[in-house]
Amino acid sequence: MPKSPNTNLRILLQEADWSGTQLAIAVRHMAAERGQQVSCGQSTVSRWLSGTTPRPPMPALLLGVLSRRLQRPVTASEAGLSRTPVHGSDVFDLSWEADPLRRLSLLTGSDLDPSRRHLLGAGMFSLAALAVPDAWPTPEKSPAGPPPRTARARGRAGGAEVAQMQTMARMFAEAAEAHGPGHVRTALAAYLHHDVTGYLHAPAGEEAHRRLLSGAAQLSLLLGTMCAGSGADALAQRYHHTAAHLATEADDTTTFAIALRTMSAHAHDLGHHTPAVLNLAQRATDATRHAAPIICAYAQAHLAVMQAHHDKHAALTALTASEHLYEQERAAPGPFSHYPAGALHYQRAQTLAALGDRTGASRALTTSLRLRAPGERQARTLTRARLAETLLAQGHLEQALTHWQTFLDDYPTLHSTRTTHRLHAMRQLLHPHRRHHATAHLLAQAATLH
Repeated sequence: MPKSPNTNLRILLQEADWSGTQLAIAVRHMAAERGQQVSCGQSTVSRWLSGTTPRPPMPALLLGVLSRRLQRPVTASEAGLSRTPVHGSDVFDLSWEADPLRRLSLLTGSDLDPSRRHLLGAGMFSLAALAVPDAWPTPEKSPAGPPPRTARARGRAGGAEVAQMQTMARMFAEAAEAHGPGHVRTALAAYLHHDVTGYLHAPAGEEAHRRLLSGAAQLSLLLGTMCAGSGADALAQRYHHTAAHLATEADDTTTFAIALRTMSAHAHDLGHHTPAVLNLAQRATDATRHAAPIICAYAQAHLAVMQAHHDKHAALTALTASEHLYEQERAAPGPFSHYPAGALHYQRAQTLAALGDRTGASRALTTSLRLRAPGERQARTLTRARLAETLLAQGHLEQALTHWQTFLDDYPTLHSTRTTHRLHAMRQLLHPHRRHHATAHLLAQAATLH
């Protein structure tokens, strides 16, 4: 950033109707939300406006608060924090006017390049970016053109490549579930960057190209979910958003619905239960109007979880609808065609827990655990942790310890931020019971894990 006044930032402040002091307060509040402590006052903002470059983590916080205030994504280039709108601005651009194919190539390329990976960590999860147009837009292609074609793109792409992508989606999903997303994420990013983007730029018939776009959208969704499971929430949001955009270009309403549902679920998992997140869950169910019953059940189950924070009757209605739809069809196995029974009961538990029914939630989690397939290792481990937490809340310490012991036995086999969060929660919840002999033994075992 040049040593000249940052007029871009000043314009954004005027648009936000904020003074420098108000911006500083917002930055400190967002830092506190993220567990950070920063020193930021009116004099700090004045230095930024005069052209001083903010030091990390200030750029990410600054973009985060401006995006939240303006209800739209604000890029580093727009805020005057970057002189070069090259790869970085396209990576951060979540507008529906951007080219999703270019963004996918830039995202995965930056994810794989150690010299550019820091760009991906500069953003923060944004509720403003959850806004999805009512109409399916046709994006304007980037004036810089599409990313360079790989050698693989010289031939035609068709049914064989589509089948390969479906097989790879199953393999990546199964590997992430068995071992945690941390071990699989980089491999999937490489496959998308080196192979899939080549297929998408290769000559193909109209129907084949749509199926390739659908496959890319589904793989991007998987990658986004793996990033979320690895604690990279802002990057996960970019992949999810890109997947939804690719699905619109493919005219694939089912994958689009799954993408919206995934975006809403991700926000919920981060503790956001706002009307905007609920609206996204509702949009997902609306998009399943012509989808298979199993997909409708998938969307309705999450809608029930979200409604539980707003309207009890609506939550129970959605939950009943989901269970009724689930009984109508048994789909073929696959990460985008099958909804495990254990997952349905897990979301029933989430709904009941949000409604204050701990007993019902405990029963649903017990059923979910019983129905988990052997390959659902991560889901089974997380379900067991949630069951232990629910049992302890009901005063059943001994039963909770039994489940937590199994959780600790399985924990080292998974590389997942979600399981790490449950480990930290276990330590905190059991700390008041640390004088209990069995609890002390469990806490000592947990102290050796990271």
